[in-house]
Amino acid sequence: MKNIEWSSLTFGYMATDYNVRCYYRNGKWGEIEVSSDEYLKLHMAATCLHYGQEAFEGLKAYRCPDGKVRVFRVEENAARLQNTSRGIVMPEVPTDLFVEMVKKVVRLNQEFIPPYESGASLYIRPLLIGTSAQVGVRPAEEYCFLIFVTPVGPYFKGGFCANPYVIVRDVDRAAPLGTGMYKVGGNYAASLRANRRAHEQGYASEFYLDAKEKKYVDECGAANFFGIKNNTYITPKSSSILPSITNKSLMTIAEDLGIKVERRPISEDELDSFEEAGACGTAAVISPISHLDDMTTGKVYNFGDKPGPWSTKLYETLRGIQYGTIEDKHGWTMVVIE
Repeated sequence: MKNIEWSSLTFGYMATDYNVRCYYRNGKWGEIEVSSDEYLKLHMAATCLHYGQEAFEGLKAYRCPDGKVRVFRVEENAARLQNTSRGIVMPEVPTDLFVEMVKKVVRLNQEFIPPYESGASLYIRPLLIGTSAQVGVRPAEEYCFLIFVTPVGPYFKGGFCANPYVIVRDVDRAAPLGTGMYKVGGNYAASLRANRRAHEQGYASEFYLDAKEKKYVDECGAANFFGIKNNTYITPKSSSILPSITNKSLMTIAEDLGIKVERRPISEDELDSFEEAGACGTAAVISPISHLDDMTTGKVYNFGDKPGPWSTKLYETLRGIQYGTIEDKHGWTMVVIE
C-alpha cells in the first residue's frame, strides 16, 4: 500500500499507476489495453470536443475489514452508461466488458485503495468519448472507453454531517425533455455557475427546481433529493433527473427497514413538512440538508443541524453493505480482490 495520508484526502484527483482503455472502430469493440499515460491523444475535430458526445460514470472500490476489496452495484453503472449511450447516440459498452475493465483497473492499482476506517475509498471513473474527426453534427464513428481510478476522501468536508443548500431560480441544470436523465458532461457544465455562486455564499451546493414551472423539486446540485416524513422516504419523479444508483439502493434499504417509499413529484410547498431531508449520490452517499434557503422569496426550510435518525440509519446500513459488515442480501457487491 502506498505511503499516503489517507485520512487527509479530499475528493480530488491523484495520479495512480494505470488506466485501462478500449477502442470502438469499424463497428466493434477491440481488446482491453493497459496504459500508464494520464493523457489522451485526440484529434482537434473529435466529436466529444465539439458536439458533446461524452458520457461518464462514477463508482467506488472499498477495502473491507475482512481484507477483501468490493465494488458496489457495478452492473447498474454499466446499465446507466448504456442508457446514456442510447440517449446521445454512442455505441453501448457491453456489461461484461465494463465489469472486466473495472476489475482490471482496480487490481492494477490496488496499492492506492485506502485502508478500512480511513474515511477514504478508491473512486472509479469510466469515461466514453467520441473520437473521430468531424465538423458536421452527427455521431462519431470511433470511440474510446477508458477507466481511471483515484483515491478520494469525503465529498463534503467533515464527512457525514448536515449542510446548507440554496434554491436557485435563474439557472436550469437540464430541460425536462433534454439530457437530464443521462450522465453527460453538459449537465454539469450547465451547473457550474450556480454551484460556484452557492459556494461563495457559504452553501454546500445549489438546489434546483423544475425547469418548466419552477414549482417542483428537481435535484440537489449533482445529487438526488430525498425527504422523510411520516415514516416515508419520498424522492422526486422527473424526466430531467439523473437516476441515482445510490438513491435506488436507499429506496430498497428503506423498505427493508420498514419505511414506506414514494417516488413522485414534490412541490416546493411540501418541503416545509419534511422531518429530514438530504442529497444522495456515489460521491457523498448521503449529505443531510440542515436548511434550504430560497433567496428569491426569503423562505427558509429547516431540517435540523445534525443528521436525522432515519438518514443516519440509511447511511450506516448502506455503508455497512458496501464494506461487507452488513449482510448483502440483494447481491449488490462484487469482490474484486480476495
